[in-house]
Amino acid sequence: MNTVVLYLVLAVAALCVGAALGWLLRGRLADRRLSRKQAFFGLPDNAESLLVVNRDPGAGPELTVVRHDAFALLELAAVVKDCKAHAQLVPHDAAQQSFGERTEFCVGGPGANRRLAAHLHSLLPGVRINTEPDAGPDRGAFQIGTERYRMEPGTEEYVLLARLTAGQGKGARPVFLFCGQRAITNQAATRYLARNHEKLARKYDGGSFVLLLKVVNSAAYGADVVELVGDVTKAAQSAPTVKTLQTQPKHRAGS
Repeated sequence: MNTVVLYLVLAVAALCVGAALGWLLRGRLADRRLSRKQAFFGLPDNAESLLVVNRDPGAGPELTVVRHDAFALLELAAVVKDCKAHAQLVPHDAAQQSFGERTEFCVGGPGANRRLAAHLHSLLPGVRINTEPDAGPDRGAFQIGTERYRMEPGTEEYVLLARLTAGQGKGARPVFLFCGQRAITNQAATRYLARNHEKLARKYDGGSFVLLLKVVNSAAYGADVVELVGDVTKAAQSAPTVKTLQTQPKHRAGS
């Protein structure tokens, strides 16, 4: 009888030790995962971040955003909360901080978001976006390097997802850009980032990247079906080459 009791006591003790070790291991793994996430987003505990978004053009003077941009902000707010940080919502025409002071999430297109247009101009000179209202099928088209990407509303639409540090090193607070051809593509890009940040952190090791994503059949699937077209970092960060026309010398009569 004493032997049976001893075995039971040892079994219970082993279970308790195993449970305690498992709890400690899970805790350490969770802490490491959180640290990697905080490093990727530049959001240590209690850090401040900015959510920069364009205003709804059909609204009044109050800060109002369109529905899909609001969904995009909710995705980003959840990321900030998971990092144990804080977020401040700022309209695009009121964001005047310098680059890299705080993590910034900038949502919208250059035609409506002045802050994002400035980031594209200074950080991604190889990107051109047609914002002319009378551009026909080229309206909203992306020109990245030598490649052009037109949208077919509701069927095939593109969005740029970028993490940029402007060469300030791994310790700089990054700026994330979500620049889509329509508001629903901005939401798709924020969702893609939230789902794939671990893979992106491993691949780019805290550096800058620019990804081109394609949102497929948003009319039927909303922001859920997203394909990675490719990494366009090099083309987006390279200034476009300007071709100059060489004038041929005129021939003199009789020469």
